[in-house]
Amino acid sequence: MPTILYLVHDLSDPAVARRVTMLEAGGARVQTAGFCRAEVPERIGAGRPIMLGATADGDFRQRLAMVATAALGLRRMLGDVSRPDVIVARTLEMLALARRATGFYRPRPALVYESLDIHRLLLGDGLKSRAMRAVERALVSDAALLMTSSPAFVREYFELRQGMTLPTLLLENKVLDLGGDEVPAGTEPRCPPSGQPWTIGWFGALRCRNSLDILSRLTRMAEGRIEVVLRGRPALREFDDFHGRVAKEPFIRFEGPYRNPDDLSAIYGEVHFAWAIDYFEAGLNSDWLLPNRLYESCLHGVVPIALSATETGRTLARRDIGIRIDAATPEALLAALPLNEEGYAAERARVTASPRSFWVCGPRECTALVARLAALPGEARRKGRAMMEAAG
Repeated sequence: MPTILYLVHDLSDPAVARRVTMLEAGGARVQTAGFCRAEVPERIGAGRPIMLGATADGDFRQRLAMVATAALGLRRMLGDVSRPDVIVARTLEMLALARRATGFYRPRPALVYESLDIHRLLLGDGLKSRAMRAVERALVSDAALLMTSSPAFVREYFELRQGMTLPTLLLENKVLDLGGDEVPAGTEPRCPPSGQPWTIGWFGALRCRNSLDILSRLTRMAEGRIEVVLRGRPALREFDDFHGRVAKEPFIRFEGPYRNPDDLSAIYGEVHFAWAIDYFEAGLNSDWLLPNRLYESCLHGVVPIALSATETGRTLARRDIGIRIDAATPEALLAALPLNEEGYAAERARVTASPRSFWVCGPRECTALVARLAALPGEARRKGRAMMEAAG
């Protein structure tokens, strides 16, 4: 049973708890440490998290200052942590701390870089972005493995822009289902009753102002035939006035956060389509990612809407499902959406016919993940011996 130290940028992020659950389900002992941006759970998985400090979402300078402060006291804060076999760093800022932490133990633990989004500061052409990419290359030089959630991140960024050849493990944002209980999608199309609107669900990280603008214009143009339900965690700093704006929309409503996976069946059971379009970092990260809502919606028999030229759109095209459009204008959406019983039934049937394994991560995947991580220290020792023999 390997021991894993998991260093994370936000202990309050539900996705962190899901990853810890995966690791523990796969047989690992996990100690979590990191920063927080909201209230931290008393326990994450089987253990109590170690707080390294509080950070602010979107305030990169403050986050860098907190990382520097934590680096100075990291040995003390991790003093009660027994030597891990592997240290996993979730995001670049945690990679800096993880690399430092590997020096606290003998033999050194294997270092893993978990990158699930490519931050905009890494993608520019200016001096700051070039410096950030250089820092990332330097920190990754000691890593044994890259874990990421989309092949486009590897293809378009790590290989093309960073020239990295690090071994890679793809961990898609699939719905975690450790019980193996099949979520019934149903075989009959769930069309709205006569006179009721078709519903689009936009769930998860709500950070795209363009999406809200498009959905506002779409619902007004449809004159009540389409409504939109928002659920999740809005990035308030990305909107002028998120709650005020939504309150003024006659066909859009925000219904707060939800628990994943506990509430998924209920919230997706109320909608017909899922908004899987993101212009937050168009042409870059937004085009490369494969969001949680892609897997959640398809698992529950909800028809996703995506842009054709994105990795999400390409994934749907390979599986011949979903509404795929070239540009998310209200006119294009109204023309593409099957707002009738026969058309919707056909689209939904393609979604529900997809193999469950496309959308769900179960015990087998958790075991495989931990097995891959557990093998890293042995691989590092063999590599070290081979290098010594070659040099001698």
